[in-house]
Amino acid sequence: MGCAWLQTRAQLPDMRWAWSLPLLVVLLVFFSGEKLRLARLAGVVALALMAGVFYATWRAEVRLGQTLDPHWEGRDLRVQGLVIGLPEATTTGLGFVLSVAAVSPAAAEVPERLRLSWWLPAGAPPPVLAGGDCVELGVRLYRPHGNLNPAGFDYEAWLLERGIRATGTVRDAPVLAQGCGGALRAQVDRTRAWVRAHLLSALAGREYAGVVSALAVGDQDAIPTSQWTLFRQTGTSHLFSVSGLHITLFSSLVYLFARLVWRRLPRLNLFLPAHRGGIALGLLAAGAYTLLAGFGIPAQRTLYMLAGGALLAWTDQRASPSRILALALLVVVLVDPWAALAPGFWLSFGAVAVLMLAATGQRETGAVPWRTWLRAQWAVTLGLLPLLLALFHEISLVSPLANALAIPVISLLAVPLGLLAALVPWDGLALVAHAVVWAVMQWLQALAALPQPVFHGAAPGPLALGLAILGTLVLLLPRGVPGRWLGLVLCLPLFFPRLPAPAAGEVWITALDVGQGSAVLVRTARRTLLVDAGPRFASGEDAGARIIAPHLWALGINRLDGLIITHDDIDHSGGAAALLASHRPTWFLNSLAGVGSERLSETGRALLVARPDARACQAGQTWTWDGVSFSMLHPPAHHYALAGYSDNERSCVLRVDSPHGSLLLAGDMERLTEMNLAERHMLLAADVLLVPHHGSKGASGASFLAAVQPRLALIQVGHRNRFGHPHPEVLARYRMIGAQVYRTDRDGAVSLVLGQNGPVVPVVDQARESHRRYWHSVR
Repeated sequence: MGCAWLQTRAQLPDMRWAWSLPLLVVLLVFFSGEKLRLARLAGVVALALMAGVFYATWRAEVRLGQTLDPHWEGRDLRVQGLVIGLPEATTTGLGFVLSVAAVSPAAAEVPERLRLSWWLPAGAPPPVLAGGDCVELGVRLYRPHGNLNPAGFDYEAWLLERGIRATGTVRDAPVLAQGCGGALRAQVDRTRAWVRAHLLSALAGREYAGVVSALAVGDQDAIPTSQWTLFRQTGTSHLFSVSGLHITLFSSLVYLFARLVWRRLPRLNLFLPAHRGGIALGLLAAGAYTLLAGFGIPAQRTLYMLAGGALLAWTDQRASPSRILALALLVVVLVDPWAALAPGFWLSFGAVAVLMLAATGQRETGAVPWRTWLRAQWAVTLGLLPLLLALFHEISLVSPLANALAIPVISLLAVPLGLLAALVPWDGLALVAHAVVWAVMQWLQALAALPQPVFHGAAPGPLALGLAILGTLVLLLPRGVPGRWLGLVLCLPLFFPRLPAPAAGEVWITALDVGQGSAVLVRTARRTLLVDAGPRFASGEDAGARIIAPHLWALGINRLDGLIITHDDIDHSGGAAALLASHRPTWFLNSLAGVGSERLSETGRALLVARPDARACQAGQTWTWDGVSFSMLHPPAHHYALAGYSDNERSCVLRVDSPHGSLLLAGDMERLTEMNLAERHMLLAADVLLVPHHGSKGASGASFLAAVQPRLALIQVGHRNRFGHPHPEVLARYRMIGAQVYRTDRDGAVSLVLGQNGPVVPVVDQARESHRRYWHSVR
């Protein structure tokens, strides 16, 4: 708890004076009499909490000390190092982790571990780089930075936990070198790379080849996004990576087989009893599988717990399962004090704890196996429900049915077959493993096709989450305990939360941090509008599924009333397809429907096919929601027929007027559109302006700014983007008119309220301030 608490702090505590606190607690613990037993217990708990805080603080200070010197940020360096893990292929190149052995110039202070991106031109052959390679290459490095949104994925925390303290790009092709060290790690990674290549070659062209590879070596990158979506909808994502369940069952199978064979070899029994031989080989198998899977945090947890159980069984000692679980928890936190940042940490330990609780008082003799299995499924589904809703804002309603079949088939058939296929040079085993996975996937697809496979709920508050966890514990109490039904009452706030919403006439605006792109959420009392859907990323993912949809679900918004895509650029339309599927907007406005399909990108054409009822933005369109007026200012209808107009100049421009202030969303319009607007609209003044074209030099002309006179200017822009947005001259123009500028690359997501306080002080949230953690970069 002490280690976990530290990960919620905006700053590390000052340790110079804090070391005196444990001394006071030690005095309380050791000098309290028998009559103060409760005080002694409280002292021990306090001492443990402080130990956790101090330990995690020390580890954090050491890791944060491995920071790239700002003097060398953005400069070309040459480094030599060992490629760690399996490089990740993307649509634009390759991503990999490098353990640095040497750097040139020698004066450069470079962290020990880097995450690098190797960008390749379109059509270039895939690069040859494997885990375990010792390479020398030119790089350009930067300190860690990631998008920051409320309830969103924290990339900087992900890097910190993995010890990666700088990211960068490859400036020239890596060349093989010597003297990187790490021979054991290199050999493990080479083995993993060979196994992956062997399996993918044996299953070339097969739909689920990536799943078989993931089950054998933890290569989750080989699984396409569409399949991960299916796993998420059916609650089976944990099965298609190397999870604790797989390692435990594989270790158990090896134990049972080894013990069976050992008993039939008398000389071995004289040397070592069969059950101890089985224990040793089972634990070795678990360790080997954990290494083959990349030694990830979830696999480590299972290995430590199995090691604790094996030690007790080897020495014929008895210990309660909860003590073994606590010991494994202690080891995990000592090795990785940032483990609490990972959802898998809570879900894996939570699942084991729930199973232990459900087993209390249920160990009746002669129990039917299938009933025991169903009881375990029910316990895990119910027990993890509050955590799933808090961490992912969704619950798979078909998960019990999906897991009832998928867990035994994948864990007892697909995983052993996949591992055998990795070790035996016979493609038939890989094909059989693929056939098993294929059969399970048909079952999952049938469940996902049901009308409502997933329930989405708002992020619960601390009180609602605490009550729900208590409620599930009450429901899981043994039979015969009176009043178990009261647990349902405690769970009600989880599903019926009181959600904040604008008052009538108010407008809540959130400029999400989606990188180099745009996505603005506009909320009135009962309606929600999204203007633009963010970019599609080099990894193949998009901002719609990765950033915007989770943010909407966390707010309790399961459907959009309207979606506007301002123009046909991938940084504005890249996430639209995902949102059309997940949030089914009532209507869809864009500047795509007004032009011929031959002038649209592939993404634009796909959007119009997905929503044939889409309408073109046209100047003069108006509507009113909850006392708030919306007006489309651009483009005029005849502009769609003008071949000389670019997509940027045809951007939909929306004005929002409330009794408390006004907002102008300018899309990617440039000078020509600015002049056109100034000619057609005498009244352009607005309190808040979404800066045109991300602060490009070709937009935000002086005459346009003089007409708008914004008090606040929002710039949605990517960190260190290749376009150099926002341009310094543009920023100077906004400073000259006295506008307060907010940038998503510097401030994270920016939320405003045009409400009772008026437009003078509408900023209510900057994610890098309100959601700040000690590892976040400050710009």
